Amino acid sequence: MRTVFWENNELKMIDQRILPARFEVVSYRSHKDVAFAITDMVVRGAPAIGAAAAFGLALAGYESASSSTEGLLADLGAAAAVLKASRPTAVNLAWAVDRLMGVAEKIKEERNADQLRQLILAEAQKLADEDVEINKRMAEHGAALINDGDTIIHHCNTGALATVDWGTALGVIRTAHEQGKRIHVLVDETRPRLQGARLTAWELEQYGIPYEIISDNMSGYFLKAGKAQKVFFGADRVAANGDVANKIGSYMLALAAHDNNVPVYSVVPTSTVDLSLAHGGLIPIEERNTDEVLGIQFHGEPVAPKNAKARNPAFDVTPNRLLSGIVTENGVVYPPFDINLAKVVR
Repeated sequence: MRTVFWENNELKMIDQRILPARFEVVSYRSHKDVAFAITDMVVRGAPAIGAAAAFGLALAGYESASSSTEGLLADLGAAAAVLKASRPTAVNLAWAVDRLMGVAEKIKEERNADQLRQLILAEAQKLADEDVEINKRMAEHGAALINDGDTIIHHCNTGALATVDWGTALGVIRTAHEQGKRIHVLVDETRPRLQGARLTAWELEQYGIPYEIISDNMSGYFLKAGKAQKVFFGADRVAANGDVANKIGSYMLALAAHDNNVPVYSVVPTSTVDLSLAHGGLIPIEERNTDEVLGIQFHGEPVAPKNAKARNPAFDVTPNRLLSGIVTENGVVYPPFDINLAKVVR
């Protein structure tokens, strides 16, 4: 089933906060509730967030009591601002909302309010359907980079749960497995929210792909020992020069891989590439609640002292010099990224 989908006039999503202990689907009828769900990481992963925001805007259309297109567009604009503020780093969120608002503005003179509501929902569904096809195209391009017998280090979660369906970096690994390649995955726990240990490991079990969970700080050992041949992760935003913002810990992983001549690939749809930002230093980095760090327990007891303080940036930026390639639905982009990335996106 899809991670994000529309059913019975509701937005439904797999609740990723409680996996792998429980599998539950939650329903939403309000764009504000969708925005909170994005902030609270009921749904996470740049493409999935984008689709959720698109459907959230469709909900806003049906929430609006306006009978005029002008009034409806005003209500949609207010909802768009709420949705876009829910998480700052993933560019797909704003991209999806802007895409739907652009469609509404373009056809506002040709439709009444009810028709506009229906067309906004249709565009959200189109965006979600396109995400699945884009993921499968990326997966084919990326799977060609994986050899039979490879051990791959994977960071965070980039599978079907991070998208509408199939996945980005984990979708590449899944496709390579379905092609019959014998692969093994070392799954970074991805602290502090443990998306690797909780979500990626769960997905790999569904696909029957061999894996082992490692803590984030073990990756250097496996890379230096020659026990990993590739590194794959996704991205929440890619700057025009190929700098990649991804889940915190990606930079350290890429540094260790680069030092040991192990290829590093970021797998992203072109909608995640932000050509308006010249380099990664301009990407806004979300800082989340420090409870995510301080709330970690070991054997049922808190890890940190009672009065401890913490920092919790959710992302870091991997410089383009550490990347071997960026996999998109239009092919694999190689250096120089500042030239080749724009060509693939446009």
